[in-house]
Amino acid sequence: MPDLTEKKTAGDNIPAQRTADVPAAKPEKPRSLGSDAWHDLRRKPIFVISALLILLLIVIAIAPGLFTSVDPRAGDLRTHFHTPPNYSHFFEGDWFGYDGQGRSIYARVVYGARASVVVGITVTVGTTVLGGIAGMVAGYFGGWVDTIISRITDIFFGIPLLLGSLVILNAFATRTIWSVVFALVALGWTQMTRVMRGSVITVKQSDFVTAAKALGAGTSRIMFKHILPNAIAPVIVVATIALGGYIALEATLSFLGIGLQDPTISWGIDINSAQKLIRTAPFALFFPAGMLSLTVLAFIMLGDAVRDALDPKLR
Repeated sequence: MPDLTEKKTAGDNIPAQRTADVPAAKPEKPRSLGSDAWHDLRRKPIFVISALLILLLIVIAIAPGLFTSVDPRAGDLRTHFHTPPNYSHFFEGDWFGYDGQGRSIYARVVYGARASVVVGITVTVGTTVLGGIAGMVAGYFGGWVDTIISRITDIFFGIPLLLGSLVILNAFATRTIWSVVFALVALGWTQMTRVMRGSVITVKQSDFVTAAKALGAGTSRIMFKHILPNAIAPVIVVATIALGGYIALEATLSFLGIGLQDPTISWGIDINSAQKLIRTAPFALFFPAGMLSLTVLAFIMLGDAVRDALDPKLR
């Protein structure tokens, strides 16, 4: 009589052997805040459009010669005085017309992007670094350190940015891009300080910070390894939105005649020169003003998209 017990055991081993041959599914790794935000940003049309516009603007600022071969400072009053746009020659400077000095408006718009981009990015980096360090020190140490930094911040915060910049720039005999950057950084770091301070105060109460202190981690390691990566998101959002505001502020200072000066090419300078021609030659005002508005709008749209991606309450 056959041994039914051995057959049953052999039959039971077959499914188990087949199951072992199937590879087990690997668990999906949890995504970090940055990778999760990037995953959402790539699917937002606002982010894609604004990023492409900003990328194009940066390329124009770095290599304006790729977009025009016309000298933006060369003028011909006899043949090009307030000449309206001519759409038959795109890259020859005729597409935007000519200003009151016979200069190509298209070439000046292209070369004017460099000053705006340099001022906007440099001021944003400067205010973020200066304000971020001050806010992180105030928020982490607290006590009298927080009190002193907060009172200094309140003093600078009470000075209007535009009015204070006018006063500082009046002290320079020759106003260049770097003098404008210095004036805006000297007064614009307060907002970043407040944002970073509040974020650090929230993060330093977390359990992982307490655990790092219990394990004997140093102050610098805790601040830059544990607190900064988790507190930087609000600062990035504010800095991205503020970048467009700094570009507009530079154009405003140049428009008022207290910012950049000739021979520097700036959209604000061209808007100032064309404001009297709004009736006779409106194209001289429309194109630099339109490029300025489009640039500021692109950075604001980018900041809104980044804010929605990094803010857990809006996800």
